[in-house]
Amino acid sequence: MRALIEELESEFAGVEARLRSLLDATPETLLFAKPLPDGRTMIAISAGGCIIRAAAMIEQAFLGITRRLWDDPFEWTLPEELSTRGAILEYLEEVFDTRKKGLAFLTSDADLTRQLPAPETLRSIFAVLIEALLRAEHFLGKAEVLMRAADHSRV
Repeated sequence: MRALIEELESEFAGVEARLRSLLDATPETLLFAKPLPDGRTMIAISAGGCIIRAAAMIEQAFLGITRRLWDDPFEWTLPEELSTRGAILEYLEEVFDTRKKGLAFLTSDADLTRQLPAPETLRSIFAVLIEALLRAEHFLGKAEVLMRAADHSRV
């Protein structure tokens, strides 16, 4: 039985649809606008950056589960590398494909209880996926707020 897996798939698909929709709705000129200065960090906060980070949270979880690759995708998801809507959309498609393959890897809901080193402590696959959803939602919410702020700041 795959009822929980299908529910997780639906939740991830919902996040992905919102990411794609937000990317489509954000003018290219505002993707990396910084409407809210962040003096606490050197990382520039922008809608485009948060869209990329949301997708990276999903990618990290599924690469960890399927390949034991727990590295933060930060290095290959820098805004300098993904500086256009087309490049970001291509990255999102790669992440969505990784997610689909990862969920197909799970044959039944019992697989969600399997423990794996994620990356340093043993955790269930279910816990890893829930955390990835929460982290992706967090960055998606930030992206939505930043896009609105950038849009209002240009008025």
